[in-house]
Amino acid sequence: MPALTVTDARARSASIAVTAYNVELDLTGGDETFGSRTAVEFTSHDRADTFVDILPDRLVSARLNDERIDPDLLRDGRLPLTGIADSNVLVVEARMRYSHDGEGLHRAADPEDGVDYVYAMAFLQAAPRIFACFDQPDLKATYRVGVRAPADWSVVGNGRATQTSPGVWALAETKSLSTYLVTLVAGPYHSVTRTHDGITLGLHCRQSLAAHLDKDCDEIFEVTGQCFDEYHRLFGIRYPFGDYHQAFVPEFAAGAMENPGCVTFTDELVFKAQATDSLRATRTNIIAHEMAHQWFGDLVTMRWWDDLWLNESFAEYMGYRVTSQVTAFDDVWVEFAHVTKAWGLAADQRSSTHPVAGNGAADTKQALSDFDGISYSKGAAALRQLNAYLGDEAFIGGVIDHLHRHSYGNATLADLIQSWQQASDLDVVSWAQVWLRTAGVDTLTCVADPGSGVVVERSSGSIEDGPRPHAFTVTWYGDHGTSSAAPVLVDGDRAAVDLPSYDGSGLVLPDSGDETWAKVKLDDASLQRAPAFLTTIDDPVARAVIWGSFREGLFDASIGPADYLAAVAAALPGEIDLAVEKILGSSGSGAIGHLGTYFADPGHRALLAEVAEQILRDAAPSTNRQLIAARALVSSTDDAELLRGWLAGGGPVGLRCDEDLRWRIVRALCELGASDLAEVEAEHARDRSSQGGVHALRCRASLPDGDVKAQVWDSITTDGSLTNYALFALCEFFFRPGQIDLTCRYVERYFTDFPSTENIRMGSVVENSARLVFPRFAVSAESVSLAEHCLTLDGVSSGTRRSISDRTDDLRRVLMSRQAYAVADGDAS
Repeated sequence: MPALTVTDARARSASIAVTAYNVELDLTGGDETFGSRTAVEFTSHDRADTFVDILPDRLVSARLNDERIDPDLLRDGRLPLTGIADSNVLVVEARMRYSHDGEGLHRAADPEDGVDYVYAMAFLQAAPRIFACFDQPDLKATYRVGVRAPADWSVVGNGRATQTSPGVWALAETKSLSTYLVTLVAGPYHSVTRTHDGITLGLHCRQSLAAHLDKDCDEIFEVTGQCFDEYHRLFGIRYPFGDYHQAFVPEFAAGAMENPGCVTFTDELVFKAQATDSLRATRTNIIAHEMAHQWFGDLVTMRWWDDLWLNESFAEYMGYRVTSQVTAFDDVWVEFAHVTKAWGLAADQRSSTHPVAGNGAADTKQALSDFDGISYSKGAAALRQLNAYLGDEAFIGGVIDHLHRHSYGNATLADLIQSWQQASDLDVVSWAQVWLRTAGVDTLTCVADPGSGVVVERSSGSIEDGPRPHAFTVTWYGDHGTSSAAPVLVDGDRAAVDLPSYDGSGLVLPDSGDETWAKVKLDDASLQRAPAFLTTIDDPVARAVIWGSFREGLFDASIGPADYLAAVAAALPGEIDLAVEKILGSSGSGAIGHLGTYFADPGHRALLAEVAEQILRDAAPSTNRQLIAARALVSSTDDAELLRGWLAGGGPVGLRCDEDLRWRIVRALCELGASDLAEVEAEHARDRSSQGGVHALRCRASLPDGDVKAQVWDSITTDGSLTNYALFALCEFFFRPGQIDLTCRYVERYFTDFPSTENIRMGSVVENSARLVFPRFAVSAESVSLAEHCLTLDGVSSGTRRSISDRTDDLRRVLMSRQAYAVADGDAS
């Protein structure tokens, strides 16, 4: 299906207005295809020819105003419409194919009990895989949906579902929605319902996860109610879409999707394994994020995908804000500093960087490629700065005005800026120009001298310097436990800071509250002092800023890997649990996991294992900290005998070796060459769950066995039947740091084989798999050359091209660091 261009979209929306959809889906015809009948009512302003979007397995029939349309006219997902009247009814019947990539109408069988579950994901060009539609965000309409399903299934969707007879369901007519927000969840789901403030709340998951959802449902309902109360208070507009269901669905390709009335989440958020406090906070933050979308994105929707960033930036900002203010998880801004901001900063320093807004996406594929860490984290940080600039009353007042003006319709950034400008009487247009329409990240440095005081210097990271105004706090931490802080506005290259008590000792930290979007660069003296201050500064956000300065210095090759790890060894054992988890991580997660290509010396891995072992040794039994440290040690140790002992029940007192931890240990043994396929199969026989199946594939991909690697590579590059989760599991663990010699022949094959996977897969799964399987541990000039050649070839899609380009930029930075600190090319063992 060709990408919809903004030109075609504007022409179609200028020509027609869609009134209503009546969609009937028949899910009783087997597990390969389903029936889809769509009746669309629309009017025409000019009677010009147009087209409807549909991607069927077989187009059965189509009629426009009772005139037959030849099904053979369908080309590349577009059915041309001619003979348009002022008022029109289009009826399309088709057999549609269930998907296994998390988009369209996804059908998944639970391996524990063999039961099938279905859900719809209509985001960005996926709606036509479910029903015939005018698939663009500014052609909103109401929806009536009817479903025929097996008699033992339940159904929920955007409108309240009523079973009119066994297996037959009617969903109430919705408010005006964009096509990408239409959903359906059907199957023998386990459901729990409550009521909050007159709103019916529902939670849904697979039967095999029922006990785990029941265990957590009180917490989920509580935070949902807390968020509803706060959003009602902030916006003064009650939730507008009736019931509010939260469905945790299998093999979901994203974290969650904000469908009005029925938000879908990955069912990995129903915690079967032991969940750390940080993971529970993440789930709450995602819930708050998707709830913010009900107003910003669903009630008011962007006109074209160019402004999709605004939906996500706003929801990201509000999610963190509301979670921290009204739920028990009041430390999520610390997580933002450690993880979410790091994701966005990395994106903003690649060659693919782009402004937050106004990127002029020519088509849907380009818009999707620009949907990244900049859209989420930089946009959220920018809105946080705007709040500081306008004040909270004007900021929220502008949002309220925007929501009232454009309810159930579409709007642009210019519309929102107008509302903010009226609410504040400040120059929001100029602010938006330098913050939202200029790419790049600035660097902040403090120049401190007892005689002349403290000055903050700003180095621009933008090609076109505005400059951006930065409002933040500077804090001086003295040598004897004293500290003082002062606000500063940097609207040029430098600004003086009023810290009269500063005596030249200690550490001066710009942006100590992590209030702006900038890198913090510490001078050499401060870098030497920083590890000690990481153990004495009370504020975990300020410490996260220091850790971020070390991380960005590693990226810039101004800090060597040994210096970074020295800080980890000196200060991480004294950090809070969240920081330990987000820095040390496990199985490729955390800052260390993402930075793993920098630590090529075998001694680096040994040091990380020592740090994890120390934290584990000092942790109290049966605590959150013990679990975090144990997982980190599993991912960093080379001691196969230790891991074997844990599997046999000989782990630390209080550590429960549940299925998840067992799988982590088996995968670590696989990567070390201390396990084999027989053990993986035996472990899989113990755990036949969907999670167990994914773990088994990760283990298989990790094995240092040439024949197994060949089979895995063949599956990745030629097997179009793999589910998205199976594909991602194989991709993520194929290239491992200690297996460079074994996998070196696949480095070149990645650049020749992988672009062709677009012939067997579609949607975001291609871009994501290209990113996951990129040979990031093959750090050499030759790898960079292979990548650069691949990027010159015709026929590489924009999504795959973006993934390769971004990963190659990261590879160049690692190569620069290794050259600067005398680490040999390719040595990642």
